Amino acid sequence: MANRLSALDASLLYLEDATTPMHIGGVAVFRRPRSGFDYERLVELIERRLALVPRYRQKVATVPGRLARPVWTDDGNFDITHHVRLSALPRPGTDEQLNELVARLMSRPLDHSRPLWELYLVEGLARNRFALVTKTHHAMVDGIGAIEIGQVILDVTANPGAEPQRLWMPEPEPSQLRLVTDAVSEVVRQPGELIENVRSAADDVASVVQKAFGVLSGVTDLLTTAVRPTHHGPLNVRVSRARRFAVARAQLADLKKVRTTHGGSVNDVVLAVVAGALRSWLLSRGEVVTSHTTLRAMAPLSVRDEETTNTPAGMVGSKVTANLIDLPVGEPSPVVRLNQISHAMRAHADSGQSVAADALVRLGGFAPPTLHALGARAASSFSQRIFNILVTNVPGPQVALYAAGAKMLEIFPVVPLARNQAVSIGVTSYDGGVYFGLNADRDAMPDVDNLGRMVEESVEELLATVAL
Repeated sequence: MANRLSALDASLLYLEDATTPMHIGGVAVFRRPRSGFDYERLVELIERRLALVPRYRQKVATVPGRLARPVWTDDGNFDITHHVRLSALPRPGTDEQLNELVARLMSRPLDHSRPLWELYLVEGLARNRFALVTKTHHAMVDGIGAIEIGQVILDVTANPGAEPQRLWMPEPEPSQLRLVTDAVSEVVRQPGELIENVRSAADDVASVVQKAFGVLSGVTDLLTTAVRPTHHGPLNVRVSRARRFAVARAQLADLKKVRTTHGGSVNDVVLAVVAGALRSWLLSRGEVVTSHTTLRAMAPLSVRDEETTNTPAGMVGSKVTANLIDLPVGEPSPVVRLNQISHAMRAHADSGQSVAADALVRLGGFAPPTLHALGARAASSFSQRIFNILVTNVPGPQVALYAAGAKMLEIFPVVPLARNQAVSIGVTSYDGGVYFGLNADRDAMPDVDNLGRMVEESVEELLATVAL
């Protein structure tokens, strides 16, 4: 039986274009170990672990005439050196040069004729560091149980021990005739599928949104917020093909101090930090900001899913739901901004369906890339006219992780832009740090570096309100 893409995954492929590539990314910075780390060592590590992610040796086969949704098929000509690539900065490479390289890499769509992922080893970083940059298409990460390629190479120890070699034999790729035959057989069994596939083939955006409403929870509350008009300004513009990338850093202990003093959750503090930074950014651009000005954020949240089986860690399975929140950027007081956000987010927490940060960390492995992808998938299914910015915040493990003996120092998410969205912000906590990745349109956000600095200033502003 054909391993067919879901309706939502197929829609993400159909709606992708040159200005809005649908891949999630990550930038992980490592310290080079004394034993060394090079391209050959990385390829060997990934080859040993690809058996853990069989989807990463599969490509998408489109059914002629789009009689049915595409199917996943083994790539009989799989070439790992096409997907794992080597790049370098002029020594000593700076963080700014790395960010510029990341922006160029993220601007390019993935090749749909091959498995939909890439990983870059970036050498030449100053202070004996290197970076791994990953790109994975949304369609590859279709649930909590999915794993992003960057996760499989990380260990909790610098010496994880030897692993058995696993032989991979690809299944024969189906012929065009076989794809059509299977599609016709499914239509005979499920006639409604034909109508659905015709809609997808016509790129019916309304149909995509309808599918999303069928799989996301909390729709009533979301619609209540969505019907209220939102601010339209420099964050909602026609985007180009090119990107800019910037980062910001904070300490998790500092955000927890703010939470302890003023209440709410760490996620509330993160959103308050973003609100403060956006306020400063709007003012720096000469935008009109009144006491009532708000910017609407799509802030996907993990919720409990009682229908899924328990994970090995014993927690109830979870899924990601879309959540809209109006950020009070017009409010000058950082404490009042935080209190307003905490009040708005409390309804979700009071529902009893929210998943605590520590439970998310226990999902197993390094879950943040997967959850960022699911959050971006949730946002991509809604009209971008109802929100201004996507903010995904996913807690990560608070212990050091390693790749072939190299310690990971930092990890920055790269969340894709939706149509008419000038910037998206991904946030991940790891080993005591909190890391913000700002992915922006190159033309609309030439000052995204300023926004990154304003994120760090917003953290300091909140921290200054904490009694010593």
